[in-house]
Amino acid sequence: MSWLVLGLFVLAIVTAAFVVWLRPVYALYGLAVGLVLHNTLFMLLFSAGARGWQLTLAQSWKEILLAVALVSVYRHGRLPFRPAPVDVVALLFALVVVLYALIPQHVLDGQAGLRAELYGARHLLIAVAAYFLGRGLAPSRAELQRLALVILGTAAVAALAGIAEEYLVSVQHWRSLGAPMYFHQQLDFPRTFGPGGLPENFVLNTTHGVYRRLVSFFLSPLGSAHLFVVAICLAVAGALGGRRLVKAAAAIAFAGLLFSFTRSALVALAAGLVLLGALERRAVVAGVGVAVLVATVGFAALFTSIAPKTHFLRSDLAAQRALNAKANHRPPGANPLHSTVTFSESSEGEHLSELKHGARSLLDHPQGYGVGNSGSTARRFGVPLRAGESFYLEVGADTGIAGLALWIAFTALVLHGLFVRARSQPLAAGLLAAAVVLSAVALISDVWGSPWAAYIVWALSGAALTALPRHAEEPQLRPNLVTA
Repeated sequence: MSWLVLGLFVLAIVTAAFVVWLRPVYALYGLAVGLVLHNTLFMLLFSAGARGWQLTLAQSWKEILLAVALVSVYRHGRLPFRPAPVDVVALLFALVVVLYALIPQHVLDGQAGLRAELYGARHLLIAVAAYFLGRGLAPSRAELQRLALVILGTAAVAALAGIAEEYLVSVQHWRSLGAPMYFHQQLDFPRTFGPGGLPENFVLNTTHGVYRRLVSFFLSPLGSAHLFVVAICLAVAGALGGRRLVKAAAAIAFAGLLFSFTRSALVALAAGLVLLGALERRAVVAGVGVAVLVATVGFAALFTSIAPKTHFLRSDLAAQRALNAKANHRPPGANPLHSTVTFSESSEGEHLSELKHGARSLLDHPQGYGVGNSGSTARRFGVPLRAGESFYLEVGADTGIAGLALWIAFTALVLHGLFVRARSQPLAAGLLAAAVVLSAVALISDVWGSPWAAYIVWALSGAALTALPRHAEEPQLRPNLVTA
């Protein structure tokens, strides 16, 4: 089965690469849709018997498409845009990442092996590579709007599928498909202790019981939430027009976001929409932000009555007893409403502990430990974790104060560029709101470790900074001189 998958992959990627070489913008369409389906597709292939390096190679389709598109865009050696300070900062950040990947680990007191270094470098460089792809494409406003429509449509489908999956697919069925083994054996993540051995974030564990959260095609409530946030911001900003179908799709995406029960994303989305309303001087948009916050609290109050209930399997009980015996293990949260309003839940102490640990690592070791010593990369390859739970602290742990400062400057300059264009470009306004929301959530989460967000948000941001203003795309009509 593994060799069959590899053969089909080679055929598919060669065809896709040829198309992308001719029309690099198609890479964004492929990534926008393909990254949504990526985890589910490869989990099903794993369930069918595909294993090992063949499946890992097939999973590299996204990096291959990005590389082919970049080479196609810049193959003539000319920049299709006027360089700006943001581009210099982005290149400097990429240079620092490469330098830290090349420095021997023992020099920086790091312990990452070669695979961890490679995965860690990819983790940090994808956003910059995607940004330069968007910058180089210089798509028209119409092309950007089509991309935004594809994102919104994909988000609506993912939301509907995710809600249906919550109610129709049981934990036992996920286990029979081999989902826990896929994460542990194929992706090298440590063993997880959710029901049936699934990742813990598949469910919300409360004193009232264990309830399912939307994971959709991402097999993750966090990855799903990032897609929904971007789609909602684009729709509310008016980047897709005010058609009824657009509003309906945005409402479905918001329902998916609620069922993912990612409260940090919901609260940040509310703040982002209020900011967008103030920027566009549209009270309606700010009102939508307030409505999002009210809906978040209301859904939290009703969550245990709405969400499907599940339970730990008999095989999980021993592991749960062992966890409960640990001194640092806290009991489940009292109820979703209380933990939402007070920002407290059973895992809050663990998150806060990891944030403190990452901050302490940065202060005690400001030069960084080298690429691959933080976040999901360190967890996957058994490297002592220097920082987690915050993308910024992970950047600091891997590349030191210099890398962190450059990343913050890069983010700030991109946001400023989107801000300048927001008044004349609705898509730039929507991307500004989405980027602000996700950058805020990145303070307490590894947002840019989610491939969909890292590829699409930064690529579209780069494209929006290069896109021509409306008056430059419209034909200049010269008046006819009529003489009598």
